[in-house]
Amino acid sequence: MSDPERQGPAADTAPKVRGKRFRESIARLLADMAGPRQDSYADLKQQLDIRTKELSESLERETATSEVLGIISSAPSDLEPVFNTILANAARLCEASYATLWLCEGDAIRAVALHGDVPDAYAAELQRITPFRSDPGVGAVRVARTGQMVHIADLSAEQPYRDRYPLAVAAVELAGVRTLLGVPMLKKNEVVGLISIYRREVRPFTDKQIALVTSFASQAVIAIENARLLDELRDRTAELSESLEQQTATADVLKVISRSKFELQPVLDALVESATRLCEAENSFIFLRDEWCTFPTCWPIRNSPGMNRKDSAASAQCSASHCSETEAASAS
Repeated sequence: MSDPERQGPAADTAPKVRGKRFRESIARLLADMAGPRQDSYADLKQQLDIRTKELSESLERETATSEVLGIISSAPSDLEPVFNTILANAARLCEASYATLWLCEGDAIRAVALHGDVPDAYAAELQRITPFRSDPGVGAVRVARTGQMVHIADLSAEQPYRDRYPLAVAAVELAGVRTLLGVPMLKKNEVVGLISIYRREVRPFTDKQIALVTSFASQAVIAIENARLLDELRDRTAELSESLEQQTATADVLKVISRSKFELQPVLDALVESATRLCEAENSFIFLRDEWCTFPTCWPIRNSPGMNRKDSAASAQCSASHCSETEAASAS
């Protein structure tokens, strides 16, 4: 038979043992559950940070685009502030040291806008060598000739620099350029210019930054096209206005002729007044041949309204002298 005293304590401690094991199991379960939760929280926080950064960058891009379009609409004929704003935003958003906007001039390119703390020596050299014509191996020229984007990780390792082309040498040795991105400004597949951004370190630009500069290049083309169309509109308006003035003057003279069938002077008055005004002249004359001379002589019979009698008489005397000299020369 078993001893009751030995069984008693064992029976009393059994629930305690089971309780301890239960608590340990619960603790392990909670620990196992807490681990994934912590990992999940860290992942969510990381995704939130990434998303927040993307939204912030997108907002900056939209703000920059709105700024450029605002300047284009406020001053459509003035390209300088548009170019400067485009380069400033491109350099800031793409973390570039410098930015340059080039325009094509035939087979050459000219730097028309610069942004950044460009060394004076580089700016002077750039001014000296542009408009620039060189081997298409040079980044900016290659973009202009091919219409394709050029992305160079280290300009000092490129062949144009080793071959000592002036533009590459100036960029590396005077401006400290290493990484370069050139994006064409295209108008119906025609290259009208390009935008170049530079870094003074070997750090290639991201796809998003390349897309941003491409967008800025499109905006620059819009600005150039708007300015061209506005200039054409102004020229056409001026031509139409001048043509209308001429037609109006002709109609006025015809009216005077129809009202003055037997009077010559009103018709002559209308003619000299219209000629003086439309040709922006100070004075005008109408001369009539004198048939009583051996050789026909031109005498002024009407001068412009703003000319006094003294000037008119002097002109008549000059004309008579000229005709006399002509007559004498012919007789001899």
